[in-house]
Amino acid sequence: MDTIASLFSFITTPVSWVIVQFHKLYGALFGDDTGWAWGLSIVSLVVLIRICLIPLFVKQIKSTRNMQVLQPKMKAIQERYKNDKQRQSEEMMKLYKETGTNPLSSCLPILAQSPFFFALYHVLSAIASGKTIGVIDQPLLDSARQAHIFGAPLAAKFMDSEEKVSALGASLTDVRVVTAIMIVMMSASQFFTQRQLMTKNVDLTVKTPYMQQQKMLMYIFPLIFAVMGINFPVGVLVYWLTTNVWTMGQQMYVINQNPTPGSKAQDQYLNRVLKSVTSHGEVRGRTRRNTVKRIVAKGPDRNDIERKFITGLGKLGLAAQEDGTVTKSEAAVLEAEGGAAPKRQQPKRQTKAKRHTAATHSDTAKDSGSSGSESKTSLEKQDAASQDDKPKPADKPAASGSSRQAKSGQRKGPQRPKHPSKK
Repeated sequence: MDTIASLFSFITTPVSWVIVQFHKLYGALFGDDTGWAWGLSIVSLVVLIRICLIPLFVKQIKSTRNMQVLQPKMKAIQERYKNDKQRQSEEMMKLYKETGTNPLSSCLPILAQSPFFFALYHVLSAIASGKTIGVIDQPLLDSARQAHIFGAPLAAKFMDSEEKVSALGASLTDVRVVTAIMIVMMSASQFFTQRQLMTKNVDLTVKTPYMQQQKMLMYIFPLIFAVMGINFPVGVLVYWLTTNVWTMGQQMYVINQNPTPGSKAQDQYLNRVLKSVTSHGEVRGRTRRNTVKRIVAKGPDRNDIERKFITGLGKLGLAAQEDGTVTKSEAAVLEAEGGAAPKRQQPKRQTKAKRHTAATHSDTAKDSGSSGSESKTSLEKQDAASQDDKPKPADKPAASGSSRQAKSGQRKGPQRPKHPSKK
């Protein structure tokens, strides 16, 4: 570890200068030689670094989501070109370029703060050895060596010998108890951060190997930090515990305000938005309006959770607009102007006697109707017979009823004239 830390010695001066500036501030409040002054200086260093890394954190979120979406396509490329590694790599790079995804973006925050981590480790190791480093001169070195956090010196380690710990003015038991508690807290915060990412902020509709990898990392990372933590000074444990807590809080905020589409967190978030719309009749907050705007822009490509949200708005008589707001739908306006539509009344069930009476009347009406139609038909036949008995005009030859019909074996309609040669 000392060898790796020495590689980042070029950044020890800026890191030590920031620590000293914060120490002046907290030293005026708690005392120059107290553990609070030096411990809070390290915490403030972490906060300052993480604030500067927020843009990289945003890129990390986008890259992680894009990688989740691309996993099915990546798997298809691997299966299609499994015997041609070069073509497989070319297709992967083409896919990354088309979608604007950088696989290394998910590691940017860790890579960016690694130099500061090792530089702080180098500074604390020099303090433990009694050597001045960066802008920390001899008076500041003596003050840092006297600073204790719950009885453990800033430069003490879990694996230090009793003589080395005694030289720093502490007992080995205090050092090991404090470092063990901090290592457990550091590992637990790392595990919880990864767990809430897997259980709440992952699209459950897409089953890819990427999810299995993340699940493995959820258990591997805490073990790595636990093993490495026994070689970290107390000050470095303060640094790493602070950055883990910051990451956990930052991720909780992102999950609550900008969850991954299709995840459990999105379902919870849209339910909160729907409750707010129910209470106030509008979408409050720019972030929520942007979320509704994105859902409307998706159209038929919405997932089940987003369709459920749109359906919930429809039940309230509201419709989401392209600008992220909601307005009353036409059905809701008509209902508000004309009142509630009357409900359809089911016909009452008749008694057996009434149904029998109705059936009797129906049969009687049918009988009377049939007799009337028969009498009418007989009258029409009589009229037709009387008309046939009337004498026909002499100038028109009598023609039987069959004259209008075609003779047997002849086609109906006008006959085609014969050729003169066939007469």
